[in-house]
Amino acid sequence: MDLAFTPEEQAFREEIRAWVHASLPADISHKVHNALRLSRDDMQRWAKILGKKGWLGHGWPKQFGGPGWNAVQKHLFEEECALAGAPRVVPFGPVMVAPVIMAFGNAEQQKRFLPGIASGDIWWSQGYSEPGSGSDLASVKCRAERQGDKYIVNGQKTWTTLGQYGEWIFCLVRTSTSGKPQTGISFLLIDMKSPGVTVRPIKLLDGESEVNEVWFDNVEVPAENLIGEENKGWTYAKHLLSHERTNIADVNRAKRELERLKRIAKAENVYDDMRFRDEIAKLEVDVVALEMLVLRVLSAEKSGKNSLDIAGLLKIRGSEIQQRYSELMMLAAGPFSLPFIEEAMEAGWQGNFPGGVLANAPLASTYFNMRKTTIYGGSNEVQRNIVSQVVLG
Repeated sequence: MDLAFTPEEQAFREEIRAWVHASLPADISHKVHNALRLSRDDMQRWAKILGKKGWLGHGWPKQFGGPGWNAVQKHLFEEECALAGAPRVVPFGPVMVAPVIMAFGNAEQQKRFLPGIASGDIWWSQGYSEPGSGSDLASVKCRAERQGDKYIVNGQKTWTTLGQYGEWIFCLVRTSTSGKPQTGISFLLIDMKSPGVTVRPIKLLDGESEVNEVWFDNVEVPAENLIGEENKGWTYAKHLLSHERTNIADVNRAKRELERLKRIAKAENVYDDMRFRDEIAKLEVDVVALEMLVLRVLSAEKSGKNSLDIAGLLKIRGSEIQQRYSELMMLAAGPFSLPFIEEAMEAGWQGNFPGGVLANAPLASTYFNMRKTTIYGGSNEVQRNIVSQVVLG
């Protein structure tokens, strides 16, 4: 296992760093580095900048319009974007549904859907979870009945991240009730502007409506929007979930947020407290260990070896690290992290209370929001079971 980057890879890093520095809008970078609210326009602007360069689908092969980078190049690109303060690419289109369309969609579907994803013009949402189907995803009940050349969809999806912005949604729908639950699921692409689709934002503890309910009431979906074969959607869903769980680990954002934690600790005069410094050091060790695990996977892919199926393990460690750095930021600011004022999440807001500085304003919001990470994408308890079965045997 060689974890050192080659001279060619280092040159590639420098090229990426220079382009990101020149292309990333300063106002967006400022918001990201200070954990301020990103608007739909902010996220879409960066997506379209990447799309124009051909890098929004940076993990795509050349045959589908991607750069055809290897695993190490993709990692270096993601790291440089994160450290520069670029927003995370909203993954539902380019990272999740696009690989499914590439692997299981037909040529017409690939021609129809992939260009809009690659350019950043079309906002995709994910329709997986339901009120009774979270980690037990095979129990989905949202029903799609075939009637001639169309499906009639009825049911509900929930926790649909940024669904209020969605233009298209990929859904797991039940098309059969015979046999095992997994065998009756299909993978359907639905235009969210269709009559009968209703999106209801869910206001969270941090004041945001990051997640939504999506209701389908006799929604007509052309049968040509079915990916692959009917009742084979569980296979496609597992393919997508491996991309989601690896994406959740997000070691590059953890490295950036570790530096933010240090800045806050220094500003609040707790960085020299040895007990607090120990906590930062332990977190940094965990971040480095997660990075080594990621590089181990990349090294295996680079040498043509089969890497371990450890998407679940990456998800477990990455999500726990995200919760820990958000907690330590709150501890660093002490009482000044407690006041939660929704307006404070807007760039340029100045607090008129002691400690109401830019660095402290988002701490409560970040902490509340990160409580979700060990639950979504398959709860960590379930992921540990999967890792024990797949990796340990």
